[in-house]
Amino acid sequence: MTPSVPTTAERIRSACARGGGAMLAAAGTEPHPTPIRHFLDDGSFAVTSPVDGAVTALVVSTGSAGVPAVLEMTDYAPLPLREPVRSLVWIQGRLHAVAAAEVAGLLDLVASTDPDPALLQVDSGRHQNNEDAGPEARYTLLRLEVESVVVADSTGAESVPVAALLGARPDPFCTMESCWLQHLEAAHRDVVDRLAARLPQALRRGRVRPLALDRYGVQLRVEDTDGDHDVRLAFPSPVDDVNGLSRAIRVLMGCPFLNGLRARGA
Repeated sequence: MTPSVPTTAERIRSACARGGGAMLAAAGTEPHPTPIRHFLDDGSFAVTSPVDGAVTALVVSTGSAGVPAVLEMTDYAPLPLREPVRSLVWIQGRLHAVAAAEVAGLLDLVASTDPDPALLQVDSGRHQNNEDAGPEARYTLLRLEVESVVVADSTGAESVPVAALLGARPDPFCTMESCWLQHLEAAHRDVVDRLAARLPQALRRGRVRPLALDRYGVQLRVEDTDGDHDVRLAFPSPVDDVNGLSRAIRVLMGCPFLNGLRARGA
């Protein structure tokens, strides 16, 4: 059967690619934000920690043994909803220092698929003793060897094996989702209303907001006096490009111009 929802592994990969809040905590230290958390092809995560922070000092002091650590990623809705958190991902494992000779190459590898400006704040070791090195590095690059991955959302919690993450890919629209949903809410309320007309009658009395969009469908959040309700409207089949996405949304809307018809005067 054709799937109508992304797998949990796909959702996690999309959350990694999309960005959002991420916190790193090692044994006995306070959690701190980590601007880089990149999933690598060997199943580990490249993460960053402040150069002069407690986590970096602890990892360096333990040598090759590493330290127990948890990376927490929060997937926020792109709109100011009453409950903005869509899901939480916890990656537990052991945190290791990256050998100085490998840092520059690993940064280049991350930048090749995720050119985040925060990479420029990581100590690469390239400019040691160079007066023209630029701003002082704020972060150290570390590697989190994964032992377990758990994701939780409004439907419950689920453990995901690392092999499943390696076999999954981010949703093709995940990096554009926020802009699209914000534009849909601000400029195309008629589209949201047409989609809302497909909801069960009992849910149409609340405030309907766009919550998520992926290659499998659109998810709406209904904010009502009795709480929040999330409803997925599945596309007839998964889509892979913008043209396919546009057509699939028109199908959900019941658009009359799907089969070559044109509006009068077009």
